[in-house]
Amino acid sequence: MTIDRLGPIDPFPPVNKPDKGSKPVKNDSADSISVSTQAKEMGEIFQATENIKKSPDIRLDRVEEIKRKLQDPAYIDQKVIESVADKVMELFGL
Repeated sequence: MTIDRLGPIDPFPPVNKPDKGSKPVKNDSADSISVSTQAKEMGEIFQATENIKKSPDIRLDRVEEIKRKLQDPAYIDQKVIESVADKVMELFGL
């Protein structure tokens, strides 16, 4: 049995050139974007967390202030004790 060639064998088929299409329409107005309120809130949260990450864990100025206050025997009185107790109870939701 013999098979004759049906057509030329071309290892690289012809490439179709893409259509040029239409030219883009120029718009005279300026570009603009709109940001949702949710995106704004997320941006604010991100900025706040970045600021917190950059801040030192221990504020040495506050530590020194408290040390000075605790060395003063007149500092710790009933009013200070009640204030601290109220804040602790508030913190734990009591």
